[in-house]
Amino acid sequence: MNHPVQRHRVVIVGGGAGGLELATRLGDTLGKRGMADITLIDMHRTHVWKPKLHEIASGSMDMSAHEVDYLAQAHWHRFRLGELTGIDRERREVHVAPYMDDEGRLVTPARAFGYDTLVVAIGSLSNDFGTPGVREHALRLESKADAQRFHQRMVNACIRAHAQTAPLRPEQLHVAIIGAGATGVELAAELHRTTREVVAYGLDRVDAEKDIQVSVIEAADRVLPALPPRMSAATEALLRKLGVDVHTSAKVAEVLPEGVRLADGRTLPAELVVWAAGVKAADLMKDIAGLETNRSNQLAVLPTLQTTRDADIFAIGDCAACDWPEANDGKGGLVPPRAQAAHQQASHVAAQIRRRLGGKALKPYRYRDFGSLVSLGEFSTVGNMMGGLIGGSLMIEGLFARLMYMSLYKMHELALHGVVKVSLDTLARLITRRTEPHVKLH
Repeated sequence: MNHPVQRHRVVIVGGGAGGLELATRLGDTLGKRGMADITLIDMHRTHVWKPKLHEIASGSMDMSAHEVDYLAQAHWHRFRLGELTGIDRERREVHVAPYMDDEGRLVTPARAFGYDTLVVAIGSLSNDFGTPGVREHALRLESKADAQRFHQRMVNACIRAHAQTAPLRPEQLHVAIIGAGATGVELAAELHRTTREVVAYGLDRVDAEKDIQVSVIEAADRVLPALPPRMSAATEALLRKLGVDVHTSAKVAEVLPEGVRLADGRTLPAELVVWAAGVKAADLMKDIAGLETNRSNQLAVLPTLQTTRDADIFAIGDCAACDWPEANDGKGGLVPPRAQAAHQQASHVAAQIRRRLGGKALKPYRYRDFGSLVSLGEFSTVGNMMGGLIGGSLMIEGLFARLMYMSLYKMHELALHGVVKVSLDTLARLITRRTEPHVKLH
């Protein structure tokens, strides 16, 4: 009796920018040709590009028009719902927690999925460094649920202030954003516009210029500390021009129920506090299955993106500690947690897995830094372009920078959907934007 040959089992844990792109690439190639079984596992049902979370939080983007349903995307790969709980390297299995619905009813039981090649792409979380009060009083922007929660609380705060007869309390309508990385400064700029649009829809008892205050707090000596100083200076100047209260060299000692206490003793009153500082992988990843991890819980990987202690396990994106020898002017460092890195690594690992199936030697990954872009909403976009085409670093700003910023998201959409669907979706969004409010009001 002839037994069917078992196809190579590729399991990808994490459906973020890198994981979903990788699953789509492999599904459209190896899966479609029947050469491998591709399984994507994620704890959520839909995907939203993480750099867009600040737009959802501010209300400037309708999430329903941009989220991707994993089941609908799974043409040539399988999607399995669940949260990673562990890895059994000896049996080559991934363990997933049971999934419960909002009413506490079981949807899927605890399960185990066998693999021949495992790719961990679970992304990153913010790092509160053990700061008191963060867990109790601060909001985060780690998921679409976080972004929606912030937006609802922001709109409710505006409605509450409009309806009350008593004078505003010191913290009312004040937003404190802790961390002046890309997420923090982009959220600050978007909030300047969207809060004013919200109060313009009949909340005339709120004076946007006088009552609404956005503060950005950064422990480093400048905003965007991981990016070139020229970008930091241009971004801070734009934020201050918008009226954003910028605090640099300001370490947060504690997050309070009604504000933030700094290490120098000052207290900044705030009704809403957003923690957007620090990056780490989930605590679950700390030495998971005996794999090597660093202090930020990232998996240590070889130049091939295989984990240092198991050649059958790859790691990509923010959860991977990938060496970047060219960083810091040749002093070395790690590949930064950016969307372009996840995109590059997804493409590289897709080729690596095809080489594995063909019995070929794997190639090392080399991060290519194409620069950084920071969008300040409708006000401006600043960035720097890097690479061989320009022979170094070039500061860009304004319309050209904004078009480049928009193209990053389009590249992600193209990797998932192709030219035809992306073109039609883009046209539909342009039409919708002309018939609906420019900011979500609920």
